[in-house]
Amino acid sequence: MPTQLFIKKKAIGIIGKSPAERTTAELINSSIVNIDKPKGPTSHQVSAYVQAILNIKKSGHSGTLDPKVTGVQPIGLDKATRITEFLLTAPKEYVGIMHLHKPVEESTLREAVNGFIGKIRQLPPIKSAVKRELRTREIYEFELLEIKKQDVLFRVKCQAGTYIRKICHDLGQELKIGAHMAELRRTQAGPFTEKDNLVTLNDLDDAYHFYIEEHNDKFLRHCLQPIENALKYVAKCWVLDTAIVSITHGRDLAIPGVCKLENFKKEEAVAIMSLKGELVAIGEAKMSAVEINTQERGIAVKVKKVFMNLCED
Repeated sequence: MPTQLFIKKKAIGIIGKSPAERTTAELINSSIVNIDKPKGPTSHQVSAYVQAILNIKKSGHSGTLDPKVTGVQPIGLDKATRITEFLLTAPKEYVGIMHLHKPVEESTLREAVNGFIGKIRQLPPIKSAVKRELRTREIYEFELLEIKKQDVLFRVKCQAGTYIRKICHDLGQELKIGAHMAELRRTQAGPFTEKDNLVTLNDLDDAYHFYIEEHNDKFLRHCLQPIENALKYVAKCWVLDTAIVSITHGRDLAIPGVCKLENFKKEEAVAIMSLKGELVAIGEAKMSAVEINTQERGIAVKVKKVFMNLCED
């Protein structure tokens, strides 16, 4: 996550509005709902339920969860659907129960678990959404929380696209005793965790009812998070109002339009922000932040997706 901030110019933004100033109607058509996915429906079905509840045209989820898996499932609403692309590749965290088919010494189990931390080779399950071929995935953290006979409570933080069910199976093979995943819950998807306004489908349905029938949007606004919340781990670049006009008309971001920026590398994804903290566009850095900060001319960011529409302001 970027920490260093470069200041090129001091300015005050007039165009647009801060995320906190958006109306409830605007949020319904462009925000994120952090759904607590129940056991049973697929991720696509959960997304469809959200779409039906809020009466919107489209929605998109942040990565497929098995029907039996519960937990954090951020859903992009309508215009915010495009932002879920950046959540699909974000790290994920899970808490689950693994059942060992035979008893094993705790020290032996912990040693085997340590062998799964780092880059591993994984063959997706037969029933999976990807082509079944060996892939390299990275396990950032693998922690045993509690061991009760042959049931093991664990926590895994990993690269997107890692199959936790397969990790349990492969660990059992490594121990030569067999093992399978008994329960699994996702506790984090990118910047969204269980502590970030996690709501159930029933919560959302009730909140929308209060909004429509009783003209009370308090509960619904709690459910709807600004699209900018999805960009916590994406490098940012704040621009002048004149640059916003150019970007929304199809131009890339040139250095003169940059006001301040976080540290990032060339070719890294960059969120282009207004001075009011509103997402304008997302693009690819054509220079590093250091180069942008020290030069006066050139294309700083090649724009890939524009989110702000000045005609709506």
